[in-house]
Amino acid sequence: MNKVAVVYWSGTGHTQAMAEAVAEAAGATLFTAADFDGSKMGDFDAVAFGCPSMGTEQLEESEFEPMFETCRASLNGKKIALFGSYGWGDGEWMRTWESDCQDAGAVLACDSVICQDEPDDDVLAACRALGEALK
Repeated sequence: MNKVAVVYWSGTGHTQAMAEAVAEAAGATLFTAADFDGSKMGDFDAVAFGCPSMGTEQLEESEFEPMFETCRASLNGKKIALFGSYGWGDGEWMRTWESDCQDAGAVLACDSVICQDEPDDDVLAACRALGEALK
């Protein structure tokens, strides 16, 4: 069984609910973005990152993005998964994020999970499946 981390930032609680579903299914250690950085990447076989879309469809800039930048050098060959919520737009931030991760050599374990606003039962089920994919 892989040792899995779930790292997230949430402003409204929507991405936190998604992170908790991922972590429960994966048997993962749950971290907020403020409690994680690139130095911890080597401690885990797989990492799920969760961040909502902010502003003009981008990652949250004050905590999450700086933390994620410290992890970028450790993404090569690392099994990861991405998830998050958004309030507007069409999910462009997730497509950009996936592309950035793949460019850094990350191995996407499964399709990313996104939802508009609060996650419903179907989204939470998709989050649990994402967690299972990281085991």
